Amino acid sequence: MSADDSGHRPAGAPSPWVLRFADRVPAGGTVVDIACGGGRHGRLFRERGHPVTFVDIDVSGVADLQGAPGVEIVEADLEGSAAWPLSGRRFAGVVATRYLWRPILTGIIDLAGPGGLLLYETFARGNEAYGRPRNPDFLLEPGELFEAVRGRLEVMAYEQRAVALPKPAVIQRIAALCPLPPA
Repeated sequence: MSADDSGHRPAGAPSPWVLRFADRVPAGGTVVDIACGGGRHGRLFRERGHPVTFVDIDVSGVADLQGAPGVEIVEADLEGSAAWPLSGRRFAGVVATRYLWRPILTGIIDLAGPGGLLLYETFARGNEAYGRPRNPDFLLEPGELFEAVRGRLEVMAYEQRAVALPKPAVIQRIAALCPLPPA
């Protein structure tokens, strides 16, 4: 990615999957953008009036948002840190795209608070035919994302398929709600 004169890296367009379900995140609820990169999804939710927590090992892609109202930036090595940086926190929206680190998959799922929405989309087995990632450590097995969520959240939609855009890839994606406690 290139930077403009302000040093800001373009964030790119939000995933169509995230756009499809964005309205299901409770109004005004805080959203966390996991492994946010340039923050394309967190920026989308911020534009919709949500406070946003951006999390990544390299937060330079969201540095332009530092100090902005309703923005929290957490610089954390999600793969190398012994301590989970979001321990004990729950969110109205949890977004993770193009990212898989199995040791924290359950932790990411558990970030969805009561009534909150998990939107997760990443590469799956078969993607090696199209390019990176090719390493099976970073590719979901068939049905793996669904199984990780089953019994924890209510699945609204799930897909595993080849896509052509933004580039050819094999992906899994899920939209799932955290149940509200009984009244």
